[in-house]
Amino acid sequence: MSRMMLNNLKARNGIDRKALGRGIGSGCGKTSSYGHKGGKARSGRGTVSWFEGGQMPIYRRLPKRGFVSKRDRTGTAILNVCDLQRLYENGVLAQGQLVALEELKNAGVLRKNTAMFRLLAKGNLDARLVVSANYASPAAVKSVEAAGGKVLIV
Repeated sequence: MSRMMLNNLKARNGIDRKALGRGIGSGCGKTSSYGHKGGKARSGRGTVSWFEGGQMPIYRRLPKRGFVSKRDRTGTAILNVCDLQRLYENGVLAQGQLVALEELKNAGVLRKNTAMFRLLAKGNLDARLVVSANYASPAAVKSVEAAGGKVLIV
């Protein structure tokens, strides 16, 4: 049997790891490699990732530009039955006319980038119209059919 000597001892598989701030001899004594004072020496230290050292951050240096709402992004227009009645009263639509997306765009009622439109039931309709829409609520269909018209779902 050999004698136990300090130079024969081995580490115990990760159990003996270096402890911070346990005296000068540890190699990380006194300030424990955190330097002197300041935010980075305090407990719970560190800053948010976008902090730029007190310099005016980039998200405040750059100007705010534009706004795009979710409704505009989808390209879907919403028309109520009362809107169709107003268009009929103003002479844009005639009795028995087909009311489709292209006709409404050409009349200037809808924007050119509109991809589809929905018909909803707010208001009353007296004109007999044939409406071609991407979506129509059941109450809107009843309102158009009660006026003698028809709704086509595209």
